[in-house]
Amino acid sequence: MADTPSTHASHDRAALGHEKSDVNIAAIFGFAFDLFMIGVAVLFVVWLLFLFFAAHEARRVMPEFPLAAGQESRVPPEPRLQTNPRQDLRDLRSAEDTVLTSYGWVDKDARIARIPIREAMKLTVERGLPARGESPR
Repeated sequence: MADTPSTHASHDRAALGHEKSDVNIAAIFGFAFDLFMIGVAVLFVVWLLFLFFAAHEARRVMPEFPLAAGQESRVPPEPRLQTNPRQDLRDLRSAEDTVLTSYGWVDKDARIARIPIREAMKLTVERGLPARGESPR
């Protein structure tokens, strides 16, 4: 009785092994190779199609931009983008400084003139600011 279980165990071990019907490696590699070849064929067909379309477009006799013919000197409507914003800012500040540091007419008919800002500050200090009178309670 003692040797009976061991004879069954050795017989069971002999029946054990890897199963040959689980995975077919050759079929998997064959499928991967076929898939790769189909991908290469599709890329080749697309490349030929691009060559065909490029040749077809090259044969067309049309101006590149037919609606833009004769429009080279046309400028876009205002406001336009600044091409040199730093120079624009320098020009603006220069124009403002000219106005602030010079005499000139604001409205000649109404006899309104401007004076340099330094002169205006001196006159304000000399004359003082207008003050309100005491309000009655």
